[in-house]
Amino acid sequence: MRIPAAYLAVILVWATTPLAIKWSGEGPGFVFGVTSRMAIGTLCVLALLALRRQALPLHRRALLTYVAGAVQIYGAMFAVYWASQFIPSGWISVVFGVTPLLTGVLAAVFLGEHSLGILPIIAYLLGIAGLHQVFGSAMNFGHDAVLGIAGVLLSSLLQSLSAVWIKRIDAGVSALGVVAGSLMLALPAYLMTWLVLDGRWPEVLPQNSLLSILYLGMVATTLGFALYFYVLQHLGATRVALISLVSPVLALIVGHVANNEPLTPRILIGSSLILGALLVHALGSRKPVPAPAR
Repeated sequence: MRIPAAYLAVILVWATTPLAIKWSGEGPGFVFGVTSRMAIGTLCVLALLALRRQALPLHRRALLTYVAGAVQIYGAMFAVYWASQFIPSGWISVVFGVTPLLTGVLAAVFLGEHSLGILPIIAYLLGIAGLHQVFGSAMNFGHDAVLGIAGVLLSSLLQSLSAVWIKRIDAGVSALGVVAGSLMLALPAYLMTWLVLDGRWPEVLPQNSLLSILYLGMVATTLGFALYFYVLQHLGATRVALISLVSPVLALIVGHVANNEPLTPRILIGSSLILGALLVHALGSRKPVPAPAR
């Protein structure tokens, strides 16, 4: 039951993260928002390691795993924070739904996963059709919205690369260790980026921004990343990426209820297509039960 529970927890965290990302940068700016989140997350993760008296592995494959994790924690997260300036929070999770398709292709090429069969491809097409329905009514985006979508697509690609790379290395490092090592590489990069692009402590830090930063640092980073890497260690990279097809539905609802973001009939149709994609993929991923030994 641990793996399904962790999987569900990751979905819930990912569904609430987009709105928190948007709120965290509305006052102090997105660079300060993401940097402070990662600083808080690093302190929390290192404290957990100390409480558990868990040493951080430093052999070659472990170090490569931390580099691969940092691709997601720095590259993918920075891109999505930048994009959050231009599009509603619900769209972040919706556009991120292309992750399963990207991961499926990369996993088939680099991991030998059988993720490009007929049913999985049908599932991916249904998912993409659902995503198109969700934001298809607003295809006449302005320049800023196009930049936002491009940023989320870049983030999705980097997350897919990170997940497949970690699976390929297969270093056997614990989920908490992967988070800690990756954060220790990513945090200096964030601090340097903040110094170069901003370097100023915000004069005003709205309550929504402060609470969002604390939530993202203590829950989304510490718990969310640890659970994500835990699930990644026990399930195929493509199946883990399907979280990105569930979380958009919840993220759109959260954005609508908490931030008055639009929730139109077309969005509901798209959400139904996404859930249908999950059902088709689940059927396509079922393995035959082996006959009992005689």
